[in-house]
Amino acid sequence: MSNIVAIVGRPNVGKSTLFNRLIQRREAIVDAVSGVTRDRHYGKSEWNGREFSVIDTGGYIIGSDDIFEAEIDKQVELAIDEADVIIFLVDVESGVTGMDEDVAELLRRVDKPVLLAVNKVDNNKRAEDAVEFYALGLGEYFTIASINGSGTGDLLDAVVKALPEHVEIEESDLPRFAVVGRPNAGKSSFINALIGKDRYIVTDIAGTTRDSIDTKYNQFGFEFNLVDTAGIRRKSKVKEDLEFYSVMRSVRAIEHCDVCILIHDATRGFDGQVQNIFWLAERNRKGIVVLVNKWDLVDKETNSARDYEKQIRKEMEPFTDVPIVFISVLNKQRIFKAIETAVEVYNNRTKKIKTSKLNEIMLPIIENYPPPALKGKFVKIKYIMQLPTPQPQFAFFCNLPQYVKEPYKRFLENKLREEFDFHGVPISIYMRKK
Repeated sequence: MSNIVAIVGRPNVGKSTLFNRLIQRREAIVDAVSGVTRDRHYGKSEWNGREFSVIDTGGYIIGSDDIFEAEIDKQVELAIDEADVIIFLVDVESGVTGMDEDVAELLRRVDKPVLLAVNKVDNNKRAEDAVEFYALGLGEYFTIASINGSGTGDLLDAVVKALPEHVEIEESDLPRFAVVGRPNAGKSSFINALIGKDRYIVTDIAGTTRDSIDTKYNQFGFEFNLVDTAGIRRKSKVKEDLEFYSVMRSVRAIEHCDVCILIHDATRGFDGQVQNIFWLAERNRKGIVVLVNKWDLVDKETNSARDYEKQIRKEMEPFTDVPIVFISVLNKQRIFKAIETAVEVYNNRTKKIKTSKLNEIMLPIIENYPPPALKGKFVKIKYIMQLPTPQPQFAFFCNLPQYVKEPYKRFLENKLREEFDFHGVPISIYMRKK
């Protein structure tokens, strides 16, 4: 599981530009996750063979200058609590400001690697001006220009050097189900309902990181490791309505699970923050089950389950083949149906299809509906195989892979779903030269 690197600093110092630079600069980037396809605050990057997640604390602050300071304090404290390495970004054009000094004061008190990066240093004069940032008391600094990437290589070298060493963890054959969602959606109540007073727990296993605990669950024929993100310790000053709070605490749990059980509050709707976590799971190619909690509180006359589900699926597009279970944790309605569904999704995610069967079923479909010709050239798909990966990935071997466009790949994905049942599981399709 990758480590977390957080970029902190006051507004308008270039945090988002640096973030984009770190996750898009190199070909070795693994992925970049869109929150709601518009607000990108989480990405995965790799440098010198080390993969890590990058969190951008910028973009979450809304309001006037006089409320910035309190909001920044909350975000910096959360980053301190959750990240492995912190990049503190300042702006050479503005020099040291009072807000920079406040952030520095918070960072000087922590026992974690803090890398001071002075941004917008694109000439010798500005490099000389950067000297004043020694006054922040954080030691050496890095001069960078996020806009063109100058100096970011040295900064990344230091980031990788500061990351904790890889820790070998005991792997379990049991599925790992992560319970995720925004605060107050009912995660704690759901977990308590599952493993409460009458629980059948075999053992408690220390989590792969300091911020999650795996509980081995064995009841009603289901056995799995439950990853609890609800009980993660909180900073008292971090307001529960802060979007950053949920995203940062979900990153590690999602990255190292098999199935995400995404709980959301029916009275609040499938809003941007819930979608952020949903796409986090989808882009990491995890199985997903959506639980609509507090359904007992919704007025059924104005909002039927069918209409509500239709609204959710519209927000999920194009990945809509996801199970949605309406539950009430308080009344213990359908909570075991939710677990049964999660087990089914896990089985779908780990499903292996024989190459002979795959070709027997898919090749006639492709023959009847071949890829559209491009520039007068016809694509012929000759062979299909499932790749040996933890999640469903398929290679289609053909004569002109570069001519197969996204709409046809979606057609192939839909046919795979129809024929082999990958409900709740993202599918990856690759076109390869035969």
